[in-house]
Amino acid sequence: MSWFAKTFSSTIGRKIVMSITGLFLCSFLVIHLIGNFQLFKDDGGAAFNVYSHFMGHNPVIRVLEFVLLAGFVFHIWDAVALTRRNKAARSVGYAMNRPQDNSNWSSRNMGLLGTVILVFLIIHLYNFFLPTKTGGLDKVMVDGMMIDNLYIRVAESFKIWWYVALYVISMIALAYHLVHGFQSAFQTLGLNHKKYTPAIKTLGYVFSVLVCLGFASMPLYFFLFK
Repeated sequence: MSWFAKTFSSTIGRKIVMSITGLFLCSFLVIHLIGNFQLFKDDGGAAFNVYSHFMGHNPVIRVLEFVLLAGFVFHIWDAVALTRRNKAARSVGYAMNRPQDNSNWSSRNMGLLGTVILVFLIIHLYNFFLPTKTGGLDKVMVDGMMIDNLYIRVAESFKIWWYVALYVISMIALAYHLVHGFQSAFQTLGLNHKKYTPAIKTLGYVFSVLVCLGFASMPLYFFLFK
């Protein structure tokens, strides 16, 4: 196993792990966004509560939660390791340092963007995910079954101005993070070609904007209109 450990602890190995886990997390964002669109249904939260109950009690989903957690952990761990390794390799700064000439803002600030997203993720899980696991939510009757009323927790949270602001700012940070990360993932995996790279870059921009705009629309909708 030594070759395996050496490969995935090397710089290129860590970049490959970051790329694979990043694309996996992108797929999670799409699924999560589609499910959360149930919040817009004018049914008192019934559809969203049924969706949340299914996601929290389906055995396949429960197993995938651990896979998702592993994806987050590996992605964050490799990001920190690569950042420290890059700083160590450039312990002495260049005499002429103009990174803005050959890189965009998001690529130069992935650490900052990632930190904002991580802080938001911790607060988000504490506010929504943890209560579903500890029984800290009120119950509601839906189709003859008593289930957690997560919709009420969402509605109440999205009436708090600072939480809405944090949510929107975090989605902006996530959009910038995805703009750079999406294209970089394909490039790291060797899918870099003058014919296809522009299309991948465009797809990355569209994906980043639409997904993050979709998430940001939810707290704004509740705060402004509900």
